[in-house]
Amino acid sequence: MNGILPLWKERGMTSHDCVFKLRKILHTKKVGHGGTLDPDVDGVLPICIGKGTKVIEFLTDSGKVYEGEITLGYSTTTEDASGEIVEQQVLASPFSKEEIDRAMHELIGEIIQIPPMYSAVKVNGKRLYEYARNGETVERPERKAQIDSFERTSEPVWHPDGTQSWRFRVVCGKGTYVRTLAVDTGKKLGVPAHMSDLTRTASAGFAKEQAVTLAQVQEAMDSEKLGDILLPIEFGVKDFFRVDISEDLWKKVKNGMRLRFEDFELTAMPTEPFAVFYQEKVVCLYQPHEKQPGIVKPLKVLQTE
Repeated sequence: MNGILPLWKERGMTSHDCVFKLRKILHTKKVGHGGTLDPDVDGVLPICIGKGTKVIEFLTDSGKVYEGEITLGYSTTTEDASGEIVEQQVLASPFSKEEIDRAMHELIGEIIQIPPMYSAVKVNGKRLYEYARNGETVERPERKAQIDSFERTSEPVWHPDGTQSWRFRVVCGKGTYVRTLAVDTGKKLGVPAHMSDLTRTASAGFAKEQAVTLAQVQEAMDSEKLGDILLPIEFGVKDFFRVDISEDLWKKVKNGMRLRFEDFELTAMPTEPFAVFYQEKVVCLYQPHEKQPGIVKPLKVLQTE
């Protein structure tokens, strides 16, 4: 069983919980996910099965879309609604739409983020959330994040307790902490903030409309219709330039040979990795050799049969 499955992760479950349950439903151990979602967040979770696990890294490289809510007035240990309050400030008056939009606009483009203490980033071989659970604080490494768009999608709401909230939509790159984006929006406005709600509506080229629940996967498995929802491995490399090869070249490719770019009937030396197809199946990813001009080498062998 090989392929890619767009799963809808429900709230209250970890991404690993989903993998564990799918291993039981599908009767296979080779199951992995492409992009962790926090337990309090629901949304699209790409799942790779069998040989599909070889393309996980390329799914996680693609962009993601989130919809959620930012609340001004207090910040938390986890930067979302599940944490304990660490700073609180009753807002004297609500911010205008223009002020909010300006603050959000300043966070579009390539930005620098400091990962939350409650995150899986490793520092000195230990994950940040392990330090946090022990009440320890360590210096966190800065990370670059790409924010393609970040916009308010609802009218700001002023609450009687002196807080203010609004809905948002963000399109971002790999490794972005949306929780931190909410906190940084508050910093731009000069007040504490946190992410009070979040849903991932798209990931790895999958939209929420395409995603299936664990119950639907079980139903498809029971009715022997898994093929209706399981996508081929080829979906995982759809963003790569495609090259189709002959049987003679396939014999060399499957042995992992380094080859000249002309062997693939390319008119110029590629600058990016490309997907090699044989008999309509993706079999390998090749990339330019960093030291040998005109030579390409395997990046990852996906199938040899």
